[in-house]
Amino acid sequence: MAKEKSFTEGPVTYSLVMFALPVLGALILQAAYGAVDLLVVGRFGDASSIAAVGTASAFMQMVTFVITSLAMGITVVVGHHIGEGRSDLAGDAVGAAVVLFALLGVVMTAALEFFAEDIASLLRVPAESHAKAVVYLRICCGGTLIIIFYNVISAVMRGAGDANAPLLFVGVACAVNVAGDLLLTGLLGMDVAGVAVATVFAQFVSVAAALAFLRKHRPPFEFSPERVRFHPSELRRILRVGVPIALQEATVRLSFLVINMVVNGMGLMPSAGYGVAQKVVSVIMLVPSSIMQSVSAFVAQNIGAGHADRAVKGVLSAIAVGCGLGVFMFGAGFLGGGFLSSFFTSDEDVIAQSAAFLRGFSPECVLTCVLFSVIGYFNGRGNSLPVMAQGVTSALLVRIPLCFFMASLPNASLTLIGLATPITTVYGIVFFALCFAWMKRARRRASFI
Repeated sequence: MAKEKSFTEGPVTYSLVMFALPVLGALILQAAYGAVDLLVVGRFGDASSIAAVGTASAFMQMVTFVITSLAMGITVVVGHHIGEGRSDLAGDAVGAAVVLFALLGVVMTAALEFFAEDIASLLRVPAESHAKAVVYLRICCGGTLIIIFYNVISAVMRGAGDANAPLLFVGVACAVNVAGDLLLTGLLGMDVAGVAVATVFAQFVSVAAALAFLRKHRPPFEFSPERVRFHPSELRRILRVGVPIALQEATVRLSFLVINMVVNGMGLMPSAGYGVAQKVVSVIMLVPSSIMQSVSAFVAQNIGAGHADRAVKGVLSAIAVGCGLGVFMFGAGFLGGGFLSSFFTSDEDVIAQSAAFLRGFSPECVLTCVLFSVIGYFNGRGNSLPVMAQGVTSALLVRIPLCFFMASLPNASLTLIGLATPITTVYGIVFFALCFAWMKRARRRASFI
């Protein structure tokens, strides 16, 4: 495997930044799938198409994030074994992951296809957009297995310290998606079905490119087809890390879908505006997401090598760099929300609704860089239970109730609903501050025993 990187030596900040940049690039291109879909239907369709793709792609994004979160268990376990110098165990972990995620893909594809219409109804898609949302969901759900295999390959590579290859794969796929959207929807007039077909085909290309790459580049661990079987000990380690992260991510994403449902109940224009705003948000939030994945890989290798102090330094560096960039992202969301939204639609009413949401959401750009860095630290340690506890409680006890409260106010607006997210993140930061205080106190008690 090309350009694998050891995080156990060299300057901390430089190592993190150089790893995070290609991770960020890959996330930007991956997010471009849904963003390009919305952009194309925004230019060649109408508000009902925008609302359909906005809501349905948000659901598919939730599915993708849950898969990515579960695959984080692979990144952490592979990183631990490489830090320990156990390439044989790293290969066993990859083999177990292939079996696990193949089974998961088959089950998820069947379930999502069967319940596609129920999902659209549950999301309260506006009546004008319901049929289009079902079409988009059915086509995209057919590509679930492809999404899973791409994320498994990327998770393995990042655990080995290689963030460049996933960037290449998703770059090729994004180019295919843009061409497919323009051909099928722009030229042939297939509306939401065209962008959905183009998205699935682009994801297939990314997996094909990844497999071709792996045939030519030897990974930095022992792997062969014979290792593709259940390895109970490695499977348990992957699930012990990945399941709490996936549950946390699923709960968080479900809470955002609840917000989507609340907004859909406000009418077609707020629904379309929220759909556009979510695409802008998905781009703005890629910086903290790339930081979280990079911190997880960095911490995993250093914990495996016994360098706990260096792991903590990595988290502090990530917070500093992330918050510095977060200030610029805050300005873009708060002051330039209308301009950013105009890339996805020319409808002035939709742009105004999207900009209103972004004004309330924009403080999240700074706050989440702190939260995601800390989450990456716990994930990298393999201690994902606090991450799950924080995610579940913040979604169920703060974000969802706060969203309903904001929507019930006499002058309810998308700005107030957008504000629910940064308030929830403040809760998350306080939660982890208490976790660190408890851990510090526990270490002091242990030192006296």
